[in-house]
Amino acid sequence: MATTRLSAALSLTAALALISVGSAHAEPTVPEHAVIVCDSASFYANYNSSSGPAGLKRTLLRGDKVGHTRGAHPVYNGWAATFDFGPNDWGFVRQECLGGFGSW
Repeated sequence: MATTRLSAALSLTAALALISVGSAHAEPTVPEHAVIVCDSASFYANYNSSSGPAGLKRTLLRGDKVGHTRGAHPVYNGWAATFDFGPNDWGFVRQECLGGFGSW
């Protein structure tokens, strides 16, 4: 009987510990300020690992303000997930066209 009470007490303790921790979730990463350093850069809606970039949204020009957090936002085969602060939307642009991090 003492073993049953001990097991119940340990189970209750473990359950209370899990409840107090709460559910796990990733914190959003705010894009680091950057600029387009190429004369022009195609900005695509999506990236497909088998066919490459897809859904051309627009062309970004040198100096356009964008965001990308190195090490936090994905880069697939040189295509970096990028936030365009102009219309406030996400897309993919060539990684070598990103520069001037923290410059504005």
